[in-house]
Amino acid sequence: MATILHKIRAYLYDNALTKDDVNDYIALVSSEHSLSVKQIAEIAALRGGSDISAPAMEHAVNVWMKEMAYQLCDGFSVNTGWFTAAVHIKGVFNSPQEQFNPEKQHILFEFHQGAELRRELSAVTVEILGLADSGIFIAQVEDKKSGSVNDLLTPGRNLKITGQKIRVIGNENEEGVGVFFRSQSNPAAVYPVAMDDIVINNPSEVMIVIPDLAVDTYRLEITTQFSVGQRLLNEPRTAVFDRILEVK
Repeated sequence: MATILHKIRAYLYDNALTKDDVNDYIALVSSEHSLSVKQIAEIAALRGGSDISAPAMEHAVNVWMKEMAYQLCDGFSVNTGWFTAAVHIKGVFNSPQEQFNPEKQHILFEFHQGAELRRELSAVTVEILGLADSGIFIAQVEDKKSGSVNDLLTPGRNLKITGQKIRVIGNENEEGVGVFFRSQSNPAAVYPVAMDDIVINNPSEVMIVIPDLAVDTYRLEITTQFSVGQRLLNEPRTAVFDRILEVK
């Protein structure tokens, strides 16, 4: 039996991706924040076992990742043992003579866990912390232009958001209710979605027009006073999507 070295904590939420009459739940990891290359390098140096300094490790990783991206862009696939990466073309071609058109087809990178990462899972256990208190959460987003799930954003096009109790509604005088994108390079930069750009607004599905976001990575947030029944919550609640979304 493998030695348990790690524990992941998770809360249970109603499964918004199944029919309303099906009583089941999904577990979402309770994660405080994401770690940067710099932070991981610093942690590795503090834990010991590294024969290089944190700055040297960070520099080497960034150089390697940049070169990997360069090679992927030339059509090579990558297998590190920890993950595999490849470039893919999505979209339909209507004839053998049709050429690539970025307005119709698009290119994206796909990453999958490798054997080394799968091996690490044998040392992980999960602690279920029970039902989440708020009941509001974002389960999945789909960029309708690219077809990307939980990954890419296409400014000016539709984003389908699936979740629980995410209908955007609030008192007339309540500030802060809405859909927002928070920049990861500058967390103080928050970009709201105009209310008239919310084209579907249901408890389990919200469809928006993505704002004119610059190339960057973002966190998606929904703040609402929605509650089951006619009454609104006294105070707004916020759901923060646990995946980082990117405009390329």
